[in-house]
Amino acid sequence: MPHDVVIIGGGHNGLTAAAYLARAGQRVLLLERSDQLGGAAVSAQAFDGVDARLSRYSYLVSLLPQRIIDDLGLDIQLVRRRFSSYTPDPSDPARGLLVDREADPDAALAAFARVGADADFAAWNDLSADTARLAERLFPTLTEPLPTRDEARMLVGDDRIWRDLIEQPLGAAIDARFTNDLVRGVVATDGLIGTFTELDDPALDANRCFLYHVIGGGTGDWDVPVGGMGAVTGELARAAREAGAELVTGAEVIAVDPSGEVRWRERGDASERMSQAGVVLANVAPAVLDRLVSAGPAHSVPAVVRERLRELNAPEGAQVKVNLLLTRLPRLRDADVAPEAAFAGTFHINELESQLASAYGDAARGRIPSPLPCEIYCHTLSDPSILSPELAASGAHTLTVFGLHVPHRLLERYGNEELRTELQAAVLASLNSVLAEPIEGVIATDAAGRPCIETKTTRDIEESLAMPGGNIFHGPLSWPWAEPGAPLATPAERWGVATAHPGILLCGSGAVRGGAVSGIGGHNAAMAVLEASVG
Repeated sequence: MPHDVVIIGGGHNGLTAAAYLARAGQRVLLLERSDQLGGAAVSAQAFDGVDARLSRYSYLVSLLPQRIIDDLGLDIQLVRRRFSSYTPDPSDPARGLLVDREADPDAALAAFARVGADADFAAWNDLSADTARLAERLFPTLTEPLPTRDEARMLVGDDRIWRDLIEQPLGAAIDARFTNDLVRGVVATDGLIGTFTELDDPALDANRCFLYHVIGGGTGDWDVPVGGMGAVTGELARAAREAGAELVTGAEVIAVDPSGEVRWRERGDASERMSQAGVVLANVAPAVLDRLVSAGPAHSVPAVVRERLRELNAPEGAQVKVNLLLTRLPRLRDADVAPEAAFAGTFHINELESQLASAYGDAARGRIPSPLPCEIYCHTLSDPSILSPELAASGAHTLTVFGLHVPHRLLERYGNEELRTELQAAVLASLNSVLAEPIEGVIATDAAGRPCIETKTTRDIEESLAMPGGNIFHGPLSWPWAEPGAPLATPAERWGVATAHPGILLCGSGAVRGGAVSGIGGHNAAMAVLEASVG
């Protein structure tokens, strides 16, 4: 029997689409090439014989709307982190900026004064108010048909905010507001995570990345999922199955025809299978979809769509991901800040604005940045449930390190094994520059006595998750609105999920308003399908 919808890819967006469509009575088949559902939003026992389930790739939740959680009846618990961030001063790691959400105004000002940034305290609060306005006004639109740029600007209702954060390069706004190099860097990182660009680039890639990092949930908060990221996708899979969706793992899609024919094979079986659908949803990168499509466009493609596809077909990731299990948290050179506070939020290392600019220049010239800008997250300070009771009682903790400005192009100079080794050493060196003891001394060992550390390059991510270039967003991020001239005639166009083929829609991070663990791409693709079915 033909299916109404075939979904390619069982990441969080594909599962979201499957759950919505199956609940609406659609016959849904989802095909996932891995043996596990969840894509990049999974938990895994990364170290042999160690009972710890790490969020291996993605690790925090911000952009997942409460609307999706409520619509699908998801049992998901998210923990809000008390400490927003800690940033040691690279020129004197014995001091650092700890941003405590619960601090009274005098204590918060004193924290900035400690790193010589008291003059920037008012500007910090002003920027927080501005991003709060963006979040409040724009986040609800992410699960609605696309507003136009003019409509989005009217919703924000503040021309100064729009000009500063949307229309001019992010670096200009940061430099105009702040004087302290450390504070500028803390703000700037939200525009650079997973994005290889300069803050002053007129292409505004940093602005788009920044916007998505500050509007999540209508507040901009990034929360820890209890049970790890696998708990989030596990709930989505449950909702999809209970609604009647057929979820098949170990199913590699070979080709897709714009008519809705999908050819695939199960792992260990050389024979091909064919499924016919009224519509195909692609929860894969647009570049991957292009390789799967077995026929050319059935009609002429508007210029704005061609340009979008051109951009998405050359994705490049720009990060290294390192997971560690520690016997305990390491001591800091800053004796006035407890490790339990410093690591409880986002721990910024060697991320002065000037260091970020220097790191970009190094990487653009084909060199690994030194020092390597890094951000660290400690899941277990908020949620020890990912450890066995014995491991948690021992004082063990997980660390996830995200190294910036490590573009996929570095592989032109280094082989992947060499690059992985060099990047791991660079991450540890960056960490050690602000610690009172070498991090190597507190890394746990697995059942075979090997250090509990794993490093994922862009090539590793590309091969494990089929993300071209290791790009965690599937390609350049788009503004969350329709630009002037963008076609909005069809449901797929209005929901930001159209491709060159009317019968194939994007439902992943490559969609307009895609990127991060949000389910928004899946929700919007499902809404487009349902709108078309009643149109």
